[in-house]
Amino acid sequence: MKELLSGNEAIACGAYEANVKVATAYPGTPSTEILESIIQYPEIKAQWSPNEKVALEVAIGASLAGARALVAMKHVGLNVAADPWMTLSYTGVNGGLVLVSADDPGMHSSQNEQDNRYYAKMAKVPLLEPTDSQEAKDFVGVAFKLSETFETPVLLRTTTRVAHSKGPVTTGEYRWTPLVSYAKEPQKWVMVPAYARLRHLFVEARLEDLADWAWKSGLNKLEFRDKTIGVITSGVTYQYVREALPEASVLKLALTYPLSEKQIRLFAEQVEQLYVIEELDPFLEEQIAAWGIPVTGKTIIPRTGELSVQMIQKAFGLAQPTHISIPPTLASRPPVLCAGCPHRASLYALKRLGLKVTGDIGCYTLGALPPLTALDSCVCMGASIGMASGMALADQNYAGNTVAVIGDSTFLHTGIQGLLDAVYNGTNTTVIILDNRTTAMTGHQDHPGTGVTLTQTKTKAVNLSKLVEALGVEQVQIVDPLNQEKFKNAVEEALAFPGPAVVIARRPCILKIKKTATPYQVDPTRCDSCHTCIQIGCPAVSVAGCHVAINQSACVGCSLCAQICPQGAIMKAGEVDA
Repeated sequence: MKELLSGNEAIACGAYEANVKVATAYPGTPSTEILESIIQYPEIKAQWSPNEKVALEVAIGASLAGARALVAMKHVGLNVAADPWMTLSYTGVNGGLVLVSADDPGMHSSQNEQDNRYYAKMAKVPLLEPTDSQEAKDFVGVAFKLSETFETPVLLRTTTRVAHSKGPVTTGEYRWTPLVSYAKEPQKWVMVPAYARLRHLFVEARLEDLADWAWKSGLNKLEFRDKTIGVITSGVTYQYVREALPEASVLKLALTYPLSEKQIRLFAEQVEQLYVIEELDPFLEEQIAAWGIPVTGKTIIPRTGELSVQMIQKAFGLAQPTHISIPPTLASRPPVLCAGCPHRASLYALKRLGLKVTGDIGCYTLGALPPLTALDSCVCMGASIGMASGMALADQNYAGNTVAVIGDSTFLHTGIQGLLDAVYNGTNTTVIILDNRTTAMTGHQDHPGTGVTLTQTKTKAVNLSKLVEALGVEQVQIVDPLNQEKFKNAVEEALAFPGPAVVIARRPCILKIKKTATPYQVDPTRCDSCHTCIQIGCPAVSVAGCHVAINQSACVGCSLCAQICPQGAIMKAGEVDA
């Protein structure tokens, strides 16, 4: 049967067809929809984990028990999971284990565009890269066969375009396989130094076998056309190459680590000029050049951002197609917090207090942009708390005017340890947990604090205030950030407390609330055009002529603009003429 599927949906389908028993993940664009699609297959036990490290460890346990396991994450998530990932290469697997890393060239929704192909090379495990949705589905099955044949985890790398682009996919049948029996074997599974040294020898030998398999498997495709130009490529870049250079000969690599030197030399010998076209780093190019094969790559192909057909044509000095019409340049429209977002109220209050704010990963990161400009930093998941502590350690004056802001999902992901560090070391660190009861930025996934699992089963919800108190925090307050005065007072009390303090700014994400309050409007007779309300960056509030106007269809009645208006010119709709 043929279906139109995105790459993420196709991977979920492939997991079903490959008889995956356990699937785990932490949501992160562009990988999120893999687990959200997998839950349509009840044969697979799927769950969100608090972070990527735990997700991988759960998958490792499932593999140890003999089940096929798939774990999915965005590229930076593998940084979090790198500790078990590197040693998993040594232990190998029992049931097959595949890790899907969804990279983000161009940083459409990420803080960096690291090239996760290096995680395969560093761990010395096979790396598969699909070029479209059909291969995304098919390569899941290939990956599990590789995993079990060579007793190795497999890295299946996609990128944003493969993950989110849709294409026709021929689906197959569910292939049931029994669990692999488990046998106690400390030398394989217990990585103390004496055993790990032996397993390292196994890893090196396995790598040679994998390179030989790449040559014989037929997974890599040789496409000979005009031999003046020969291109080695992989992933979605193959699609760009075929459109930009339709007459060129191509070696399409499906297994991009380890590379088959024999196959690449054969291809290189039959073309006049060899090129490597790949996004981001010269991962393939450097390996090929190290064998002494003349090759051109990053001298003409950019190292940053996504590639395109036009960029490749430009690199080869080809004229741009005349049939492509370039639309007129539109005014830029940066992302903004939703109308009524509780984060806006929190960040605006912190800005009014003149505080330095170490930020984290979530919707609230948008608070770094004008007009709020409330955040001073954003590095990675969970970094805000440790950074605030570090500032206080460097200069005690920062303790009284610096706060860390972190979302509820992110706090449970990797923020707990930072707060524990502050308590353990007695650092004067003030933390604002922005508790909007969801993982909002990636599409409103649940987490341990919501009391609902991936399959919408009700479970126990973490009590954030009790958790924080259990860590040893003595000053804990819960407050609605839309009550600006109470929130401001709570933050000031936390800053004055001689030790770690936490304010939980609790209000559900506006998109999770089905009913909204009466919208607000501006009384033009009172408005003096001070534009204070404009400074909150609400998309429902705009300048209209000499005054300010509120879009009634966009306003959700959060009241923030009314609370901060110096003239009292903003009131509920229907009260202006009263």
